[in-house]
Amino acid sequence: MKTANQTRYSIGAMIFHWLIAILVIVNWRIAESAEHLSDAEKGAVFANHKALGMLILALTLGRIAWRLTHPLPSLPNNYAPWERMLARTTHVVFYVLLIGLPLGGWLATSMFDRPIDFFGMFTIPVLPVGENKDLGGTIFDVHKTAGTIMIYLIGLHILGALKHTFIDKDLGIFRMLPFGGKARQ
Repeated sequence: MKTANQTRYSIGAMIFHWLIAILVIVNWRIAESAEHLSDAEKGAVFANHKALGMLILALTLGRIAWRLTHPLPSLPNNYAPWERMLARTTHVVFYVLLIGLPLGGWLATSMFDRPIDFFGMFTIPVLPVGENKDLGGTIFDVHKTAGTIMIYLIGLHILGALKHTFIDKDLGIFRMLPFGGKARQ
């Protein structure tokens, strides 16, 4: 759903965008910080990583529901065809990763027969897949690689927003901010 005269995303879309973005970066930093810890310390750190991943999954599903029920601004007219395709592709890959990373982590954790403690509030049970530590380890390896891809994609996304704002001067970053200049249509 798009509207011809809307230049910004809705406040709800902005809240989902920035909250998920912050949580993804925090979760990546949590995982990175555990690399050189002892096994006991790693377990505690990764418990938070897994819980945060499940929160990101829930918020992403909420964001998709929001996106399907609220109008989107059209891409600015000054975007070149390759920029339009790159913007759309990047967003699709973001959604695939925002859903796939938590589900993959949950699947791999389930293969080690470990439920996920959601910050001490409740337990998310294992998926009914049976124990398979070898496959679970492989899925964790893919999960880590996909997480790295997500971080590079975030960097590309930020560079695109900065390019549109400061080089093209179409104030593109303000499409996802509730304040500041009015983005060009």
